[in-house]
Amino acid sequence: MNDTTGSRPPETAAKHPGPASPRRADPEQIVLVLQGGGALGAYQAGVYQALHEAGIEPDWVIGTSIGAINAALIAGNVPEQRVERLEEFWAIVEHSPMLDAVAAVPWLGRALPNWTALTRGIGGFFRPNPLAFLGLHMPLAAEAAGYYSTKPLEATLDELVDFERLSSGAPRITVGAANVRTSEMTYFDSRTMPLTVRHIMASGALPPAFPPIRIDDELYWDGGILSNTPVEAVFDDNPRRNSLIFAVHIWNPIGPEPESIWQVMGRQKDIQYSSRALSHIRRQRQIHHLRHVIAELTARLPEAERTTSTVRELASHGCLTQMHVVRLLAPRLDNEDHTKDIDFTRSGIRSRWSAGYDDTRRMIQEAPWTQEVHPLEGFHLHELRGMDVATA
Repeated sequence: MNDTTGSRPPETAAKHPGPASPRRADPEQIVLVLQGGGALGAYQAGVYQALHEAGIEPDWVIGTSIGAINAALIAGNVPEQRVERLEEFWAIVEHSPMLDAVAAVPWLGRALPNWTALTRGIGGFFRPNPLAFLGLHMPLAAEAAGYYSTKPLEATLDELVDFERLSSGAPRITVGAANVRTSEMTYFDSRTMPLTVRHIMASGALPPAFPPIRIDDELYWDGGILSNTPVEAVFDDNPRRNSLIFAVHIWNPIGPEPESIWQVMGRQKDIQYSSRALSHIRRQRQIHHLRHVIAELTARLPEAERTTSTVRELASHGCLTQMHVVRLLAPRLDNEDHTKDIDFTRSGIRSRWSAGYDDTRRMIQEAPWTQEVHPLEGFHLHELRGMDVATA
């Protein structure tokens, strides 16, 4: 499956005249889309391991925040070393096994590892910035304005990622960051520029915890504060190609009514960082359906009409690409709370990694993207049966 590199030309209306009929469109590219979510990103590592073992290597990896870090570990290493590098990273950032034992104590024990992360940082990831704690109004340099320093993360990525390979475009990598000055989403893409460790760190610079990263005289924060689910990058790409998209979501958009302050805080994070994933999916499905309608209507025009400049301009808004979106959603762990994104305990990381691995293996066994589809419905959403989400 990983031999489809997207080298074929995009489909156009002119190449597909005649009535629409069910057909199967093989993917020209495999895309892996990774949300941001701190420690929850261990689920993504499990997803990739299962894909790798099945021989499904992405042609394009898109990530935000921890998703950008996982994406860099994948794109910045040869395929046979990618799982190993992911394992090394997650071993570096996990807590001591001693804290894992403490975390097993009901309620109070679970708070200690997270309190340790807040007060002492996470080795190989971030450490406290003492100046930031002296006073909220104390002026700091723009690139130091955060409660923590991410210098440890820079060193870790420099050790685990080959940035020359990462920028080679095999696979392509795209990471999202928020421009601090303009509040606009920026996608740094190896197809158009070489990416460095600073681009990856910019995507994960979540304020006010982490300071912004300066790139070309602009400051950038974590892309998750604008769009934590960057699947739109695939649909906005030019040219669009038949795609098999594994969209890995680690914040659950569906949840019960909160009954305590901690549950309120947890639900607020889920809603904020799921980034309206379901509404994005509905919107992309609607837009892509209209692209197919435009392409089919254009194909029914006489040849003389199709070749006019006006019709060609209108026809450029249509296409007949098939987008299969495989949505994988990290499950809730027992007793998790609003601090789940800083749960770097060994048990938490391993549980999420295993869940990602198991979910993906089940989806690969089902392989719903291999079935025939109707071309007017160019957006196809696939989810595991019984998954705790609402349908799009």
